Amino acid sequence: MIESLIHAYTPLFLWVGIGLLGSRLSSDNFLKWLGNGLYWVGVPLQIFVLARHTDLSHGLLIPGVAVGVLLLSLVLALLIWQALQWFRHHQQPSSDSAVDIPLMQASLGSFILATILGNTGFVGLTLTQVLTSPANNDWAVLFSVTNNVIGTYGIAVLIASYFGKSTINNHWWTQVRDLVTVPSLWAFFLGLMTQFIQLSEIIESGLEQAVWVVIAFALLLVGLRLGTITDWQSIKVASVASVLKVFVVPVLVGLSATFFGVTGEQRLVLVLMSGTPTGLSVLILAEVYDLDRNLLASSIALTFIGLFIALPLWLLWFS
Repeated sequence: MIESLIHAYTPLFLWVGIGLLGSRLSSDNFLKWLGNGLYWVGVPLQIFVLARHTDLSHGLLIPGVAVGVLLLSLVLALLIWQALQWFRHHQQPSSDSAVDIPLMQASLGSFILATILGNTGFVGLTLTQVLTSPANNDWAVLFSVTNNVIGTYGIAVLIASYFGKSTINNHWWTQVRDLVTVPSLWAFFLGLMTQFIQLSEIIESGLEQAVWVVIAFALLLVGLRLGTITDWQSIKVASVASVLKVFVVPVLVGLSATFFGVTGEQRLVLVLMSGTPTGLSVLILAEVYDLDRNLLASSIALTFIGLFIALPLWLLWFS
């Protein structure tokens, strides 16, 4: 297990650490350029390469599990939020007022997003490629694509538009447009359709090396973004969301997988993908729909810290 942890931690510590060190020297324009480059080119390239070797014989099993994890996280977030508000009301009954309602709505929406949206594309695929065999990459790819399409560009947009303080009207055709223009989705289908095409050994090797370059830049962006966090006022609420995201949900997924007879590396893939840190996409939604940016940024940082603590447990219990 020690060797596996070293392989898993090395890219995380190396590239995220470089990003943290260079965060003070980078500009917002560079971060936006890097983020857009990964969104439109990097991650689609990674998905395309992995999709060429993806086995679809599992049918709707993995997408169904991914949707189930999203819904489980959503229900837990709502229940825990209600418990937090009940505790807050009984501790400080005079602090509630009508003026706080928009702020509380934005915080609730942010709390839900921090709990349900994971960084399956950057961190999840990195961990599964390092910790599991290539035979199980198809589970990780299907989980990631489902999470991005249904989670990030479906459920998350609805939540952000409902709870956000922004006056932007979120029409159904806007969501359809966002869905059909997701580059990773097109890359996934393109990779599936070209599985029968034999590429030269040089091209195949170059594509596989390009995947690791994408991973390096993605983790670098994570470090750069974490280094820009300066406000920790929402640390208490963010810590609750982080515990749900990195510890509670993966344990429930691992136990459920065991109950249904899924063991070994396949179970580990489900646990890793369901317990990835909060995705950077929540910051984009926060800007568009005027959500609680401090809570979301704090959740991203705390879930990364939690990942380093949780990873040995997942390898010990579910590998």
